[in-house]
Amino acid sequence: MTCKELSETFLFLATNGKSIFTEEKILNSSKTKRVNAIMLLCGFYDEAGEFAFTVGLPGKSGVGGGIIAVYPGFYSIAEWSPKLNEKGNSHKGMKILESLTTKTQASIF
Repeated sequence: MTCKELSETFLFLATNGKSIFTEEKILNSSKTKRVNAIMLLCGFYDEAGEFAFTVGLPGKSGVGGGIIAVYPGFYSIAEWSPKLNEKGNSHKGMKILESLTTKTQASIF
């Protein structure tokens, strides 16, 4: 998947479980909230707390260097940078998302 496709795939988690493309309800509000909470707590292996603290968004990293993050009510964003840190997450990706949420003050906290 491209970053655009990945961010579009996860967009329903930012729109309360509803697809903006088809108007279809993919998950109900309660399940959408749960998925976002699980991503916030577990989405970055042993670095989930650090991502929550520095970025402030639910997200999930992949071993290929991709990261998806969701700002509920607003957007989902994907990045890809394959150099992983010692915890198995994209080093540059985490820095970019931290910079984004710091500059825009877009955080769930």
